[in-house]
Amino acid sequence: MTTRDEIIAPSEHIDLGAFRAFLFDLDGVVTKTAKVHAAAWKRMFDDFLSQRAKKSGTTFTPFDAVADYQRYVDGEPRQDGAENFLRARGIALPMGTSDDGPDVETVNGLANRKDTYFVEALERRGVDVIEGTVRFIKDARARGIHTAIVSSSRNCKMVVSKAGLAALFDTRVDGVDIGTLHLKGKPAPDTYLEAARRLHTTADQSAVFEDAVAGVEAGRNGRFRLVVGIGEGEHADALLAHGATLAVADLSTVELLDGPARRPTP
Repeated sequence: MTTRDEIIAPSEHIDLGAFRAFLFDLDGVVTKTAKVHAAAWKRMFDDFLSQRAKKSGTTFTPFDAVADYQRYVDGEPRQDGAENFLRARGIALPMGTSDDGPDVETVNGLANRKDTYFVEALERRGVDVIEGTVRFIKDARARGIHTAIVSSSRNCKMVVSKAGLAALFDTRVDGVDIGTLHLKGKPAPDTYLEAARRLHTTADQSAVFEDAVAGVEAGRNGRFRLVVGIGEGEHADALLAHGATLAVADLSTVELLDGPARRPTP
């Protein structure tokens, strides 16, 4: 079996002989929509928290679009992210159902309000892509690697389409699949394992590319051969601590090397 040191050289090379598939998270890895998500969460939570503080006569402490986003909601299905943050603030709301409207004060209602804000922002500004990742994916595909987009977002298909990236992925596993197939969201490995299954390969022949702590944990929990964290500074350190094999600021710094062990494509 190829060792980790043989897959990743100190200069950030990946030996493609060990892989058949690369599996990519969407927000913050392929597209720049992570900041749009964070802003939507902040808008929703700040409105909810300020109204709650006003009614109870307590101090309003806003949602931190960096620390709170990364700690509680990044990479999670949106109802799980909402519940995580509310629990951290000592707030218990009814779970409600996925059909709750954005004005309903339940976990699902707040999550759906956030989604409304996110879609509104996308309609206004469109979708920016991370060019280094796009070049990396095109290079990998040209060398015979299969690719998948894996996201907890129910808006994944829309975002990929708006970005003009649909042709870069052989399959998509997203928030809609989590619901219909009853998959567990990240940090459970279910979505990445389902993507590997659809590509007719295994975790041992696949690499995961993630910017969220929950996502790298999913890669580790699924025993994927390689988990690449996308981040810098303290966030990169957190990704490494939670299961990333290595962390890079941008995939443009990672070189792909052809290897003799590549197995034939299905």
